[in-house]
Amino acid sequence: MDKNTFNLIIGVTGSVAAIKLPILEQALLDLNKNNANYKFQLHIIATEHAKHFFNTKQISSDFYDDASEWSSWQKRGDPIVHIELGKKADMMVIAPLDANTLAKISVGICDNILTSTVRAWDMSKPLLFCPAMNTRMWEHPITAKQIATLREWGYEEIPPISKTLMCGDTGVGAMAEVQTIVEKIKSKADQLYKV
Repeated sequence: MDKNTFNLIIGVTGSVAAIKLPILEQALLDLNKNNANYKFQLHIIATEHAKHFFNTKQISSDFYDDASEWSSWQKRGDPIVHIELGKKADMMVIAPLDANTLAKISVGICDNILTSTVRAWDMSKPLLFCPAMNTRMWEHPITAKQIATLREWGYEEIPPISKTLMCGDTGVGAMAEVQTIVEKIKSKADQLYKV
């Protein structure tokens, strides 16, 4: 039986948790080996600051950044990457979602390929987000309001966890474990395919 393709966008922002992108990508691709119902096709969208935390040469999936957006459009009628990606995608997960991009999305700012893709997102499709930031940023009162806005729109949070952060502080703010994120993605994909 031919597998159906499940197009998944992974958005990556400028949190140090972006170092886990290659692990997340591989974990999702590994699911394709034993899944007879559908196959994940990954489309990775990175902000410019996210690229500081991983080597783009480690990524085997389709990869998009701001340069991809601007180089593809030359004249009227050419495809607009963030629109085409949104049309193609079955689901989007932003892992990690840093404080800056959370703030932008919550008020509708779309100044890069990732925030533009979210702004043009088909609200009938699932969008999951994995906040990741320093504990002090997580505990700031504006963060809860911004998270509530995204949840009010129907986006689903995969909450951060408590651990010792890269800066040495200990507290809530670390991105959820990769396995937790993968399990949530698979669960949503299974629901969509009625597995």
